[in-house]
Amino acid sequence: MTRPFADGDKVLLIDGKQRRYLINLSAGSEFHSHAGLVPHLDIIGRPEGTRVVSTRGARYIVLRPTLEDFVVEMPRGAQVIYPKDLAPICLLADIAPGTRVLESGVGSGALSMTMLRYGAHIVGYELRDDFARRAVANVREFLGPDALERYDVRVRDCYEGIEPELHRNIDRVVLDLPEPWQVVPHAERALCEGGILVAYTPSITQAAQTRAALASHRWTGTRTLEVLHRGWYIEGAAVRPDHRMVAHTGFLSVGRYIGE
Repeated sequence: MTRPFADGDKVLLIDGKQRRYLINLSAGSEFHSHAGLVPHLDIIGRPEGTRVVSTRGARYIVLRPTLEDFVVEMPRGAQVIYPKDLAPICLLADIAPGTRVLESGVGSGALSMTMLRYGAHIVGYELRDDFARRAVANVREFLGPDALERYDVRVRDCYEGIEPELHRNIDRVVLDLPEPWQVVPHAERALCEGGILVAYTPSITQAAQTRAALASHRWTGTRTLEVLHRGWYIEGAAVRPDHRMVAHTGFLSVGRYIGE
């Protein structure tokens, strides 16, 4: 049985039209919308799945947010990698508890949070200090301060190299960069034999250049794919694909390092 909501918890309010609102509970505060207000004290102490009513009669279901909910609604500086690509990246990179990951281009921390949830230990490279601070704040806010013990974000340009202390001490290299092919020679020095590199790129020309950099005897199992997300409308006997779908967001290119 899950514990009741408490002061400081993050919760998701869902209204009758399935609109979603992410809030942090604070005794004495109120949730305001066009449909009136809901005192946080109406939620604190109650169980997950509880229903609350605003001062104007709007009804909300209150749940704890999932990682998917938080990634979509969280504060961001950079564009995030969306849930449809986050899980495949973790599968392609074979992220597991204790996996040592070099992630470059941490952005707002969506991919970092997903890999930390899988149990990874991450060294993150990020060019912009404000993005680095935002990623750390998002990780702390959703996963809690203990997750930061496995999350070391450094303001550094991965194109210039991977620090010697990490050479042959990294299991996975995961890249969300405009020119990931520039990192491939550095990854060859950092990865342990059998390590995996995954690069997320918006365009196929970026993916092609990345694959060209992986086209050597030092890499095997190279491939590129994209993930398409098509929902379905199901209402009684009316069953059909949604008119809109989340099609292209990015290409995932992967290779496995086997050394000299």
